[in-house]
Amino acid sequence: MPDPAHSVTAIPPCMATMDVMPDGDRMTVTVWGELDLGSRRLLPDLHDILTLSGSGIDLRLDAVGFCDCSGLNVLLDLRLRALDEDKTVTVRSSGRAVERLLDLTGTRELFAAPGQHQDGAHPATGGQPGQEAADDQETRADDRELRAEVTQLRRAMQTRPTIDLARGILMASFGLSPERAWSVLVRTSQNTNTKLHHLARDLVGTVHGGTLPEPVQQQLAAAVAGTAPRSGAAEDGTGVL
Repeated sequence: MPDPAHSVTAIPPCMATMDVMPDGDRMTVTVWGELDLGSRRLLPDLHDILTLSGSGIDLRLDAVGFCDCSGLNVLLDLRLRALDEDKTVTVRSSGRAVERLLDLTGTRELFAAPGQHQDGAHPATGGQPGQEAADDQETRADDRELRAEVTQLRRAMQTRPTIDLARGILMASFGLSPERAWSVLVRTSQNTNTKLHHLARDLVGTVHGGTLPEPVQQQLAAAVAGTAPRSGAAEDGTGVL
């Protein structure tokens, strides 16, 4: 297993810079550049800035030209740290890249300024005793679910090109439509208890001389035979591997 030091050094360089400006009991942080996996290197400084603030951090992300799921996870990590300190993190302004990701993942509300939530209420404006604690627990549960969704989205973005290549191989080898090729991949994945992106990776590897295990070859051939029209020699499931 890699040691923690190796894991840290494995993070790519940070392609973002930031400027900090005190604003009353809050800190305004302006970020330039790209928020990707390397932006995790900003977290120690952001945590220090959060600690120094009275009530939290306001982010200005207008100059961020690229933001992916890793960058969003940095913002979510900072928000969770703020919750632990009874503070908030807001996105005061952002460019197109950040706007698109916030909309795509449904996370915009998590970084809204107090009083701007969809329910129109601020937790401190009233409610029954204990309601604020219940709301905080619900928020943390929502955060955990959201982080899982973001992780899944990132994995999907990383594995999609390989899956598309594998589908293209099946289309070219057996004369399948895109829909039928997708069905063959899914059926073979299910019948062999193999993750779809692992099956796709191994299938792409056959182009460079690799081979699939015999049971996988059999299930793939059966899936092709059961999915493709019965009108060609290439559809008997024996010609690709």
